[in-house]
Amino acid sequence: MNLSKNVNIVRVANSASTAQTDVNSSILDMSGYDGVIFIASMGAITGGGACTLEAQQNTANSTSGMAQLSGSVATGDDTDNISLVVDVYRPLKRYVRAVLKRADENSVADGIIAIQYKGRKAPVTFGATVKDSKIVVSPAEAS
Repeated sequence: MNLSKNVNIVRVANSASTAQTDVNSSILDMSGYDGVIFIASMGAITGGGACTLEAQQNTANSTSGMAQLSGSVATGDDTDNISLVVDVYRPLKRYVRAVLKRADENSVADGIIAIQYKGRKAPVTFGATVKDSKIVVSPAEAS
């Protein structure tokens, strides 16, 4: 079993230049999946800066009414080139998204990736945000 054939990988937020504004991901439909891991990659974070990644959910595919999930906040500080990860298993509502909050000082966001897992159908075909993927099994070294 290959992991990439059993998960759905989606880029849910693009990079965002230095700022102190929130980065809201696109909304994911969790129908057919038990969980999702959000991974926010950070670039330069100005000294004294802080950032958090949180997950939100909603019964509707709408930003209006999104509510933060209890215990879903991963926190970063002024360390450059870090990742923040939030894993949501069995959300109680169908639609979820990530919100990267950048406060105090400027922070560069390199983007947010979502990996939906434990799907009810396999293999999974990636959407438009994944350009190409390869699986290699016991590969020889390239010459």
